[in-house]
Amino acid sequence: MPDAARFGRLPWLWLSVLVFVLDQASKLFFENSLSLYQQIVVIPDYFSWTLAYNKGAAFSFLASESGWQRWFFAAIAVVVSAVLVVWLKRLKAHETWLALALALVLGGAIGNLFDRVVYGHVIDFILVHWQNRWYFPAFNLADSAITLGAILLALDMFKPQKSGEPAHD
Repeated sequence: MPDAARFGRLPWLWLSVLVFVLDQASKLFFENSLSLYQQIVVIPDYFSWTLAYNKGAAFSFLASESGWQRWFFAAIAVVVSAVLVVWLKRLKAHETWLALALALVLGGAIGNLFDRVVYGHVIDFILVHWQNRWYFPAFNLADSAITLGAILLALDMFKPQKSGEPAHD
């Protein structure tokens, strides 16, 4: 069995590792550079660095619960990560776009999983706002990788199939 067939697109795990390392390094930097909720304005009225903790999921979903959500979201991340690795392994050589998307989502999921397990919360530091009237919830590089990967997954669904190429099931 050739290596490409045996390992699928697992070599794309390098990107997941890169996302994880950059995510953790950036979180460590901001954790050591800012106090909680301190803001450093980068682009006035639009973009700031700030340190925030999220005990919930996206948009602080379930953040005010008693702590069970930490392990619930960690378990979901473990299951999703395992599914993504298996999916990567099963991809064909021509499915590069999909491999890129899955690797980004996997790297981000593992980055936030690490935070949940080690710190009990996810460290966020990117704040997008509009003239101090509207604020998007703070996020991090892991969240950005997950979002970009999800967008690429959605776009992959609409990518025309080449003749002779099997459709995604």
